[in-house]
Amino acid sequence: MTSETGYLLDNRQREAGRRFDALAELFDPWTLDHLDRLGLAPGWRCWEVGAGGPSVPTALAERTGPTGQVLVTDIDTSWLTELSGPAAAPIEVRRHDVASDEPPGDGFDLVHARLVLVHLPDRAEALRRMAEAVRPGGWLVVEDADPALQPLACPDERGPAEELANRIRRGFRALLAERGVDLAFGRTLPALLRGAGLHDVRAEGCFPLTSPACRELEAATVRQLRGRLVAGDLATEEEIERHLDHLRGEGMDVTTAPLITCWGRRPH
Repeated sequence: MTSETGYLLDNRQREAGRRFDALAELFDPWTLDHLDRLGLAPGWRCWEVGAGGPSVPTALAERTGPTGQVLVTDIDTSWLTELSGPAAAPIEVRRHDVASDEPPGDGFDLVHARLVLVHLPDRAEALRRMAEAVRPGGWLVVEDADPALQPLACPDERGPAEELANRIRRGFRALLAERGVDLAFGRTLPALLRGAGLHDVRAEGCFPLTSPACRELEAATVRQLRGRLVAGDLATEEEIERHLDHLRGEGMDVTTAPLITCWGRRPH
């Protein structure tokens, strides 16, 4: 296989919308519970980095109200064009590359990114830029995956269907690593936030073991990467079809990589 760079899961593909929906179902309650615990309230200025889909920006706007502000950025804003809400804070959608562009403002009460930095070649620099955009006393919250912490699609490998699922997941991890993704990135977040000068750093992990959303996320990801998996001799067309057929039922317990949520406060 030849080495490539850039985001493996192209947001312009049709399956991206299904992935966003599944990720929202799996992780939005977890994410928003943590933001609420940090005091997210009316009037806050928020920067949502690499939003992808609209679910988290919409929830931020609902919580910050008409006196707040939500700036939503991504390198591809095609899934964010319908962000609105009569009772929500003003929402601004802007194309922005956190890996190379200067921060689009400063003095934010909250800067949040989920499943963004792990895909960037210079993750530490992007995190530093995000930390600088936080006001003194404000919060940076970064959530990212740690596939190496739990690398299997089916931790309970009890039969041929689960064995196949785990082999295809290994192929997916190989494609990620080829793109420069750090498969152990999530666990490094506490040290990175402290290194960016943040205080009161804490972290927790979310690990949904099985649900319909887990199966839908797996199916959408496999469909999105089907051509690459086959071209790289990581799976055959027949194996992918068999795996997708297994995912349509309820008998397979499919999980995701653990999501590590880490937060820290910029000192006064």
